[in-house]
Amino acid sequence: MRIFFHSLLLVLATIQAFGQSVSPSPENIRKHISYLASDKMKGRGTGSKENEKAAKYVAKQFKKYHLLPKGTEGYYQPFTAKIRRIVVPDSIRETRNVIGFLDNGAQYTIVIGAHFDHLGIGRQGSSKAEKPEGQIHNGADDNASGVAGLLELARYFSGNDKKEPYNFLFIAFGAEELGLVGSRYFVNNPTLPLADINFMSNMDMIGRYDPNRGVGIGGYGTSPEWPIIFKDVKSDTKFFTDNAGSGGSDHGSFYAKQIPVLFFHTGGHDDYHKPTDDTEKIDANAEAGILGIQIRLIENAMLLPKLKFTEVK
Repeated sequence: MRIFFHSLLLVLATIQAFGQSVSPSPENIRKHISYLASDKMKGRGTGSKENEKAAKYVAKQFKKYHLLPKGTEGYYQPFTAKIRRIVVPDSIRETRNVIGFLDNGAQYTIVIGAHFDHLGIGRQGSSKAEKPEGQIHNGADDNASGVAGLLELARYFSGNDKKEPYNFLFIAFGAEELGLVGSRYFVNNPTLPLADINFMSNMDMIGRYDPNRGVGIGGYGTSPEWPIIFKDVKSDTKFFTDNAGSGGSDHGSFYAKQIPVLFFHTGGHDDYHKPTDDTEKIDANAEAGILGIQIRLIENAMLLPKLKFTEVK
């Protein structure tokens, strides 16, 4: 009897450990952000060697989670981006989107995205620092935090031991800071038909949670089904909704193609587009809570047929 009881405890412990392992993890979030926003990555500026390293890091995680390559060159979808905000000698830069596919054999696919580029060492424009050139803009919140969320959701949906009724396309977008270039390139050169996309969920700056404000979730007005999906979703992490579907991040490219969207964002702060947007200022525990909300919403959405699109007036 004692042996049986001991064996039962081991089984239960294994089940519990597995359940914990696929839930969003603050430790994993910190690990991803610490790598992507380290000084060694020199701000992940578009076209830089460090930006390429960031893309390879994402692709390595996608492979680890057994996602299928869904770019045009394995996990990668290369494209050319142009710096327009300031005049620099190397204004034309080669970069890429990183795309992984979770194939559940379904008719429709949910897109989850975040951009992995930032401002580099202050020579591509958009910095709010007084003397930006030569300073590393680490971009811990903008948008290593979103990429960490993307990777944790890829880990969750690939490892939750369920065959979901929708496929998932996980995309790390390049050149967002140059004007949503990567996401716009994808929707104009999709690696699966846009008609097969149910909705797109975007994370951009989800690492600086303010409990007084909460996390904003945009796109609420882009489908008549969102109110049904949000109903009864409760969390210790405070959130509020906003109708807008367009805006200054990658979900706007999908909204322009009449695809319903959600947009997760913890708001602006004094370190936005400055060299002081550093890892130690990230609230990884709150980000894990934000990902929990997103998982609940996605799981609710998967109970419904493909969402209808509505234009936000």
